[in-house]
Formats: sequence, C-alpha cells, structure tokens
Amino acid sequence: MWHRGKVHEWTSGGFPQVFELIHMPNIIVLVKQVPDTNAKIVVNGDRVDLSSVKMVMSPYDEFAVETALQHRDASGGEVTALTVGGAGAEKILKDAKAIGVDHIVRIDAGGEMDSNALQSILAQAIGDLGGEVVYCGKSAADTGAGSTGPGVAERMGWASVSNIIGAGFDGGLSVTMPSGGGNAKVSVPLPAVVSCDKGGFKVRKPNVKGIMQAKKASVDVRSIEAPAPSVSIVSHSLPPAKPAGKSYEGGASAAEVAKLLRDEANIL
Repeated sequence: MWHRGKVHEWTSGGFPQVFELIHMPNIIVLVKQVPDTNAKIVVNGDRVDLSSVKMVMSPYDEFAVETALQHRDASGGEVTALTVGGAGAEKILKDAKAIGVDHIVRIDAGGEMDSNALQSILAQAIGDLGGEVVYCGKSAADTGAGSTGPGVAERMGWASVSNIIGAGFDGGLSVTMPSGGGNAKVSVPLPAVVSCDKGGFKVRKPNVKGIMQAKKASVDVRSIEAPAPSVSIVSHSLPPAKPAGKSYEGGASAAEVAKLLRDEANIL
C-alpha cells in the first residue's frame, strides 16, 4: 500500500516533477458464525445440540463489516473478511462478499477453542495478511465475552477502542463511543483494533450482482496451529424454569402486591 508523501522525479530538462503518494489502508474485518439468535437452543446430554439450528453471522459483526466498507470507500484500500472455523463457516464469508468486501479468508479449524487460542490464531492471521486496521463486533452472540478485539490488540501491540457507535475517516480514523453518560469522539492511531456496537450504522444490503459474485468467489483457506487450550467446557445446562406467575384482582390486593414487589421482586 502506498503512503502519503512526495516523490521528486527530474525531467530531461532539469525540472522536477512531484508525485503525491496516498496511503490506502489494508483493512481486516473479523466475522464469526453463530447460532441464529431467534433459534431455540436445545441441550442434549451435557452439550448444546446445534444440528438443526440455522447458523448466521454474529449480528454485531455486521456493523463491523459496514464500518470497514465505509473506511475503504472513504480512504481506498481493500477489505478482507476473516473467520476461523470449518467449511460451514464459509457461508458468512460469502455473505460479507455479497455486500462488498474484496477478499474472504478462512482459517481452517474445528471444534471448540478458548479465547487465548482463538485470539492467537487471529493475531497471526492478521499479521500474515498485512492488516493495518481491524474491525470486529463488540461481542459474539453465542458467548457474549467481548474479549476478541482487545485480546487481539494486546497480542499485536496495537491501539484498541471498543463499543464504537460511529466512525469518521477524514484525515485519519476517529470514532464515537459512549463515555460518562454521553459520547466521546476519539482519534485512533493506526494500527488499531476497533470493536463495533450498533450505534448509527445502517448495514448495506446485497444486490443481485453482489450475490452472484459471492457465489463464484473462492475462499482463501489457510492453516494455523492453535496453542493448546487452557480452558475447556465441561458441560452445558439450561437455566432453571421460571416459577409460574401470580395474578391479583381488585383494590384489596394492592397492599399484598406492593409487599411482593418490594420483598420478592426488589422493584420498590
């Protein structure tokens, strides 16, 4: 990628020609395949059974893809969508391709891995791809941990900013994020990892041309050895069923209702 600067070239007549080189960032957006948030989760034995559950792109990652595309549209460069998973995860890469990313890359990995293993793989992949700014969702819909962005930034020694609700690209990267009951506008030095919240982002929709291109697009599949996990899931279980509700009628029940709201529901 070119960087902003001036190059002097001397003509045959002895007069300098000046060319300005503009930096175009190499943008990476992290996407993750998760169960549809509207799906009913079933525990079979001591494990979640996802065999009949529709898999989709994690919702916050959609805002990350949109922010990455806006960055490219404003500053040039290219956007690469990156995921870690098995062949089934390629669907979300094709979804990202359909709305405009330039390249799609899958790090081939199956089974569960802890945060350390995942973030280590991502950090190595981003370095291999030459990324300069990374966008991701603020958290994944399946785990809700919110550690991926800051964890990757820590491993790479990059700047990190989380939960952004807006971004600008005029003269560099600046983001808007909640702060102290209001919003703060922050200038972010590159390289950086940026985690995206919903905010004011309106995610673009794929058109017919984009869908057709995505179907034909080839996925760049790579292998990276993950470190041994230090944390493993022992079992899954559903939360206990909620107790049956109580109903009251008439003004004579007001005192008892108030007592229950105060002592049991902790509302009053």
